Amino acid sequence: VQLQASGGGLVQAGGSLGLSCAASGRTFASYTYTTGWFRQAPGKEREFVAGISWIGDRTYYADSAKGRFTISRDNAKRTAFLQMNNLKPEDTAVYYCAAKRGPYSAYGSDYDYWGQGTLVTVSS
Repeated sequence: VQLQASGGGLVQAGGSLGLSCAASGRTFASYTYTTGWFRQAPGKEREFVAGISWIGDRTYYADSAKGRFTISRDNAKRTAFLQMNNLKPEDTAVYYCAAKRGPYSAYGSDYDYWGQGTLVTVSS
């Protein structure tokens, strides 16, 4: 499974960005995958942002993302999304999408596949 994250960029505080995570690979269609978004700010450890179940009926958010970010997915297009609204300078980070077989987890070490990351910069 290969994951390709995109959609990062520079935005002013209070603005919005939408990230996408496209999955490919023959094995992807053979399993059900939970998808997660993580981020890593300069000098900080990677942290969980949001997760979504395979069929999209369950979503999970870090406290920092609740009420501002929305995770979704379109399995027909093999793509997951992270819509980020009301962005703050502290949201500045490289955002990674990840996939794992089976149920949701907020721990990055539980994820089997990772995208390359996309940089989000929020200016004040």
